[in-house]
Amino acid sequence: MIDFSVFVFYAFAAVLLAAGAGVIVSRNPVHAALWLVLAFFSGSGLWMLLEAEFLAISLVLVYVGAVMVLFLFVVMMLDINLDRLREGFWRYFPVGGLVALLMVGELVLASLSKNFATMGRNLPAAPADYSNTRELGMLLYTQYLYPFELAAVILLVAIVAAIALTLRRRTNTKYQNPAQQVRVKRADRVRMVDIASGETAE
Repeated sequence: MIDFSVFVFYAFAAVLLAAGAGVIVSRNPVHAALWLVLAFFSGSGLWMLLEAEFLAISLVLVYVGAVMVLFLFVVMMLDINLDRLREGFWRYFPVGGLVALLMVGELVLASLSKNFATMGRNLPAAPADYSNTRELGMLLYTQYLYPFELAAVILLVAIVAAIALTLRRRTNTKYQNPAQQVRVKRADRVRMVDIASGETAE
């Protein structure tokens, strides 16, 4: 009799693999982004099975709720030429296929290892008041404080660089000046004309 948790694990894993394949083979970038959202949800389900609730909720809130929504807006607002994006696909396909085979080989070797089969089975059961969120916070802000701060600084630099690249003034782009719009008066926009009967306005 198969355990229900094992069945749920294989179900989430199958959906995750199918969603990953959908991201790769999908021709429409919006459809690929939606497949990736499904993959994130499946991954969060696997985190829930591992009793890592904080990581599962973070995956849904951060990636599905913020990153992917932003990506969908960017994809739908930009005029992306899909034909130009696929021009170099077959040129880099051998290298990409080789990297994919190497990754699959590493996963197979890791799954056939002796330690992989018994991983997590000899761990003691967590007490009732155990909180993985607290343990994660203790590790981040004690043992891994400097790498965590370094990652935050790198993200801050990336955000500042993205804003600096976006705010460049382009001469061929139409834009509005909110300060001039606020200072405008009725006399600048409206001109009252008294037209007598039978005459035409100049």
